Amino acid sequence: MKTVRIWFKKLGAARFISHLDLNRCMARAVHMAKIPLWYTQGFNPHAFITFALPLSLGVRGERECMDMKIDETKITDEELLLRLQKTLPADLPVFAVTDPKEKPGKIAYALYELKMCSETPENAETDLFQKWESFLNQEKIPAEKRSKSGPLVVDLKPDLQIRKIFQDGETIYTEVLLPAGSEYNLNPSLLVETFRSQSGASFFCEYTRHCLYNKQMEPFQ
Repeated sequence: MKTVRIWFKKLGAARFISHLDLNRCMARAVHMAKIPLWYTQGFNPHAFITFALPLSLGVRGERECMDMKIDETKITDEELLLRLQKTLPADLPVFAVTDPKEKPGKIAYALYELKMCSETPENAETDLFQKWESFLNQEKIPAEKRSKSGPLVVDLKPDLQIRKIFQDGETIYTEVLLPAGSEYNLNPSLLVETFRSQSGASFFCEYTRHCLYNKQMEPFQ
């Protein structure tokens, strides 16, 4: 028995399926690929498949991963990859199979790309860009965050690391590094919805998670 880490992307229509449905989809694909999965013991045995840090609904993922245990150690990583590529849909492409080098608990940051487009015509994009820049440049960005004990007001500013912000035609691109993982996780939608509420701006926003990092800012492996 060995554990392997499957690297995949969550694109297109697949970004709108829930984590539970993603789990089911992966389990079916593994079954169709005839991969010798290891199953738990007991009255309700199930395949050992876990995801490092599940995506929020609607978010694209460029470098996602799941771990699974297999009974057969003779099957190569290359064979696993080929089998899964044949059974998964185009919006869930698998691009690598590796040995797990880090536990998911080591994840500390996530890099997101935000793509904003104004809902109103003509010169609204320039106005939206100026409002967005002003919002990000505030000394404090108070936001209401849900917690187990109820609503909690937090300052988002100390946790924001803006890597890039620019406008290309009608689209505003922002790359932002946010805390992620079991210790503290900041959803980019909280930042965007706080901006929407404060500015009164009308816009669409698409989210893409590009990479997960550990505390040393090394890509999660």
